[in-house]
Amino acid sequence: MTDPTPYAKAPARTALWAELRRGLAPWTGLAVAVTVLVPLWGKAPQWQGSWGETQSQLHSAAALLAGPLVAAAACRQGGREHRRHTAELLLSVPRSRLAQATTAATPIALWAAAGYLFALAVAFAATAPYAGAGSPSVSIVATDLGFLLSIGFVGFVVGRLVRWRLIAPLLAVCAYVGLGFPGYLDSETRFLSPAHRVMLGGSVPVWWYAPVLVAWTGGIAVTALLAYAARRRFLAIAPLVLAIAAGTLVVHTGADLFRDDPAMTRRVCSKAGPGTPQICVTASDAPVLPQMSEALKGMFSRLEGVPGAPVRYVDNGSGPKDGEAALAYVRRGWGITRNRLTDPHRYVQDTALGLVNHDCSAGPGRKGRKEDERMARTTDAVITWLSGEDSLWYPDSRQLARLEAMPDAERKVWLGRFLAVPANCTPSEVPVL
Repeated sequence: MTDPTPYAKAPARTALWAELRRGLAPWTGLAVAVTVLVPLWGKAPQWQGSWGETQSQLHSAAALLAGPLVAAAACRQGGREHRRHTAELLLSVPRSRLAQATTAATPIALWAAAGYLFALAVAFAATAPYAGAGSPSVSIVATDLGFLLSIGFVGFVVGRLVRWRLIAPLLAVCAYVGLGFPGYLDSETRFLSPAHRVMLGGSVPVWWYAPVLVAWTGGIAVTALLAYAARRRFLAIAPLVLAIAAGTLVVHTGADLFRDDPAMTRRVCSKAGPGTPQICVTASDAPVLPQMSEALKGMFSRLEGVPGAPVRYVDNGSGPKDGEAALAYVRRGWGITRNRLTDPHRYVQDTALGLVNHDCSAGPGRKGRKEDERMARTTDAVITWLSGEDSLWYPDSRQLARLEAMPDAERKVWLGRFLAVPANCTPSEVPVL
């Protein structure tokens, strides 16, 4: 006797193949790719050169922008039979309702995933020439794909159940608000949103992040699909329980879903030489280390021989210890673009400012009393002399002229006294010019 199973499966494969090649599904893939890439490309200086920043931007665009788009496209696909008045005709087809729904919804979800993967490939190709330490996170890619697939099936079910013609754009708006709103909450429930902003510049998700997040979003999607189309609808309880368990674990873990990435947070230092302090930055900024050294070379030469001058400069987030000073704060897009120090002059000024700006009761912005004014002008003169740049606040500074006129040995002694003033001080403790 001939087995009818292959012949029964052939129409399903034919229908799926036809849906993949025509209709709304291919356009959805193109729309997802464009929706992710356009805003991403506009922020290229902020992420290009860092795998973590690249994926953070990709994740936000995929979840918050592409997600509602996929929901609307799938919803439109789900309401197709109602618009064509062929819903009753489908009842005469021997295939089950679940099989019909899955065949109709799958092309949208697959093309959405393909659009995301294309955008991911383009972004990674743009990042690769400039990327330093670290590597892309497979977990984030898996969760983004799982979310796009899941919201596609949920949107399809909504389209099948609601016959209103404007339900697709309304669903997109609701999805956007629903995905974005938890980000403004202080509660740990904000991590349940697939669009929750992840900061991957120096952190990575825990090893079980991907399966749990996929179980959360996928469980909701399978629950909706089974509740709508399965003959035994009680089967929807199983994925619902799985989704609740996964969501509970996410809320319980909260911010601990991410941990520091040792590959990105380890310290990389330059070679110290006679009269040349050591510069230490995180591994993510290591490609810019030679440019930092070159920019600060003039300041280091002016500080050579000054008593108490720092022997090491560390990145702002490391917390300087005794004998160390903080470098100017820079990050991708703000100070560093494509592994290039965008404004070396400002970088030197800010580093000098951090070295000599005392936390006294007055500063450059407060010029009430005479001693406050003199202290502020002295601080500005030291910053200007050390950096070799124009004055930050007092272009016509007499204090700078006095500092420049000092004999070299006397100036080094005076600078040593100036640097020795404790951070918490009063203006009277600061030697002025």
